[in-house]
Amino acid sequence: MVQVLKDSLALANDLRPVLLRLARRVRRESHALGVTAGQVTLLAVIEDHPGITGRELADREGVSAPGMSASLDRLELAGLIVRTRGVDRRRVGITVSPEGARVLRSVRKKRTAWLAERLDRLTDEERNAVESAIAPLARLLDDEELE
Repeated sequence: MVQVLKDSLALANDLRPVLLRLARRVRRESHALGVTAGQVTLLAVIEDHPGITGRELADREGVSAPGMSASLDRLELAGLIVRTRGVDRRRVGITVSPEGARVLRSVRKKRTAWLAERLDRLTDEERNAVESAIAPLARLLDDEELE
């Protein structure tokens, strides 16, 4: 039996809503810990780029500098990040605080547990299919990681 492959547009139409719903559901797991999905995203980027500036973070996330500043103010007020002035006092680097790192670990653990519970419901064949899809799906993001 010959398997007919869908064209890229048809596959994208089927895949897009599934990925969006899955991402939305996984992101929801952070709310129970008192942080928004957007705050978790910022914490993760800051953790990966300690010392990043607000301007660099705004550019990276595609938001305005004033909008990013407001988001960072909320994270700082919650004790999740630390802003540190550089030697020239104009550059303010941002790092994740110990509390921010704890929250980030908790969110990741909660999200992973939610996903693992759902994966346990799949058959071995379905789990193998998901595992086989990870690398090709990650490749879809390769170009964006260079931005």
